[in-house]
Amino acid sequence: MRLNPTRSDFKVYFGGPDKPLGALRNLLSDKIDAVPAGGSIDWVTYYFRDRPLAQKLIDAAARGVKVTLVLEGKPRIVDANRQVISILSGEKGLGSGFRTIALPGVPSPPGIGWKPQLHEKIYCFSHPQPTALFGSFNPSGDFPEEDPAILWKIGNHNVAHNALVATRDAKMVDLLVSHIRSLHLDGSSVFYRFFGRAQHSLDFGHTVLHFWPRIGRHPVEMFLDGFGDGARVRIAASHIRSSQSVSRLIELSQRGAQVEVLSEFTNRRVPLKTEKRLRAAGVTFERLGLLQNVPMHLKLVLAENEYGKWAVFGSFNWTLPSYWLNHEIAAITSDAHVFDEFDRRWNELRSG
Repeated sequence: MRLNPTRSDFKVYFGGPDKPLGALRNLLSDKIDAVPAGGSIDWVTYYFRDRPLAQKLIDAAARGVKVTLVLEGKPRIVDANRQVISILSGEKGLGSGFRTIALPGVPSPPGIGWKPQLHEKIYCFSHPQPTALFGSFNPSGDFPEEDPAILWKIGNHNVAHNALVATRDAKMVDLLVSHIRSLHLDGSSVFYRFFGRAQHSLDFGHTVLHFWPRIGRHPVEMFLDGFGDGARVRIAASHIRSSQSVSRLIELSQRGAQVEVLSEFTNRRVPLKTEKRLRAAGVTFERLGLLQNVPMHLKLVLAENEYGKWAVFGSFNWTLPSYWLNHEIAAITSDAHVFDEFDRRWNELRSG
């Protein structure tokens, strides 16, 4: 990656138990309201249970906004999106602007989906200035919440540690909108997923966007191959279940990098064996969210050495489905503002 530390047009927004309830969903709600007739809203997301937010999208379409929404049809908790899907696909819904994608999987327990997932979280708005937000937040909570059992299983993102990064770079926004509309048109086809545009990368100089599924090596792993003696690498991860990814982080530590991990508190998302392997290799490891009973849902890497500082963020997890099968997005950026904002948040989380 070329090093360009000058500040670009990014803004970072955070959610968490120390932030106002629903801070990120309210941000999306306000941006929906700001798009006038003749404008456009383009979204792709994984969990969507927020019925008032779904209604806002319908109201936007009714006032003449072009709304394109692509949603995972059968997420891991299979019925989680059922009510919103019913609203958006109903007689007064979004019509052809709404599409669910449910990719084929393997036999799994009742109510649990084991299969490739549409796991990206990207939200684009044409007005008042073209803007795209992407990161780790999806509107998984509802208002009012009528099914706390589902929310307990998937985690309430209205209080979880999360982030959305907004860009107003016209070229980046335009390409993200094009990406969403391509998913809407052809996102479930095998050709699109493995031989078409799904696994492309976009280089903006200061930032490279990577998309999944991919056949080759993981771009974030390849990026971290360039770090060793004297480097500091900090990772916030909601899921670390791939033994391959654990081995890569251990190799990074063995090359002389100072490696620190903030993880989710549940053993399902980050198994105890993962923690033990990393600690044994000298990796600093800490779990977040247990005291507040909230998910640690950030997907973040902060990497720095004598040549510069980089931030990596998006929807990707350190799991085999995320590596090879899911639709995912990751940004690797040398933007100084983005690094500083995530660095500040890291220090807040460690001190909190």
